[in-house]
Amino acid sequence: MSRVLVVTTSLRKGSNSDLLAEKLMDGAREAGHQVEEISLKGKKIGFCVGCLACQKTMRCVIPDDAREIAERMKEADILVFVTPIYYYEMSGQMKTLLDRMNPLYPSDYRFRKVYMMATAAEDEDFVPEKAVSGLRGWVECFPKAAFAGALFCGGLGGPGEAGGREDQREKAFAFGRGLE
Repeated sequence: MSRVLVVTTSLRKGSNSDLLAEKLMDGAREAGHQVEEISLKGKKIGFCVGCLACQKTMRCVIPDDAREIAERMKEADILVFVTPIYYYEMSGQMKTLLDRMNPLYPSDYRFRKVYMMATAAEDEDFVPEKAVSGLRGWVECFPKAAFAGALFCGGLGGPGEAGGREDQREKAFAFGRGLE
C-alpha cells in the first residue's frame, strides 16, 4: 500500500478538476492505496523570492500554507497533481506551489512517482502538452523521483460538467486505480 497525496489546484467551486479528482481518489483507494487530498482552495501561497535559504534549512522563510504542503508532499510515496488547463498551461496556483517546493530538494523526500490529471474546455490532444512539460521539468529536479504519467480530460467547459460525463469519470477512476 502506497501513500498517495492528491493536490487539487482549481480554485473554482464545483470544478471539473475536483469532480474528477474524487473519482481518481476512489480508484486509488480501491487499488489499496492510502489517499490524502490537499486542495489549494483557501490556501495562502506566496511567490518564491529566490533567497535559497531553504536549501540549508529545508524550510521556506515565507510563513504561509506552502510550508505544511511541503511537509505532506515529503511524506507521500506518490504525488498526483490535478489542474485545470488555462491558456494551454497548468494553473497559476499550481506553478506557484511548485516553485515554493524548493525545501524538498535537499530533504529526504519519499515520493518516487509523480502523476498529473488535467481538465480543459478544449479537447485536442495537444492541449495539456505544456502543462505536462512543466511538471516533467519540476520532477526532473528530484533525482529519486520520476514522472509516471498523465491523464487529460478535455471537452469540459462549464463548472460541474464532469458530473454528467460518465466517460470522463470512468477514465479518472481507472487512472487512480492504475497508480503504482
